[in-house]
Amino acid sequence: ALAPRRGWVFPGLDQRLAAAPAVVSAAPPARPYAAAAKTAKKGSQKTKQEETKKKQVTRRWPLMSKPVDDVYLTWYYERPSYDVEEAVGMLKKFQELDFTYPKQYVYINVFLDMALQKKKKVDPFASNVLLPYRFTDETNKVLVFTENEQEAEIARENGAAVVGGVELIKWILEDEIQVDFYVAVPAIMPKLIPLRNKLRRKYPSTKRHSLGHDIPKMLQLFREGLEYMVEDERVIKTRIARV
Repeated sequence: ALAPRRGWVFPGLDQRLAAAPAVVSAAPPARPYAAAAKTAKKGSQKTKQEETKKKQVTRRWPLMSKPVDDVYLTWYYERPSYDVEEAVGMLKKFQELDFTYPKQYVYINVFLDMALQKKKKVDPFASNVLLPYRFTDETNKVLVFTENEQEAEIARENGAAVVGGVELIKWILEDEIQVDFYVAVPAIMPKLIPLRNKLRRKYPSTKRHSLGHDIPKMLQLFREGLEYMVEDERVIKTRIARV
């Protein structure tokens, strides 16, 4: 409950407050130790640095034995590894238990040894590979450079998206033509130099098997093949199948 007057709660409080002497605020005391405090701060920084140096990083060495339960601290044990057949069986089992989409992709990480005998690393690269079993119906769009009418007809019969000669250079530079890959026959290569900076790694070359006389073989590789690229200096991350 709130009292209407202060005196009702504490009788005589008004008289005591009025008779109390006035308090004069004094200046804060001087700090003759301010400089010493500053030096102490620097010293504390040094001591902190020394303490951090003295601290040793505790490494958790994994144990050699396998865990007994199915719930455990992972850093106490070696990471389990499985054979390909066992790993594929586990993926299929997990798919059934989780009711996931059965045609989802299976991904793989491949770690390459890029060191040579002379301690020089192999430069990262990209390439295409034909898998023994195709897992997708999608095909890439491939352009074939040739000025031979017979070769052009073979390219069209084998599924080339675009076939032509030097007349295509202007359209490619202006982004009027955009395809996934470019292949060419050796006879037209001197005329394709203006496209080198535009196409970059997709510029036809024998190293990438996009330059040659066997047009059907090149078209099959780049239309149906899987492109992979080396990332982080030595890692290939790509999909290889469906569950």
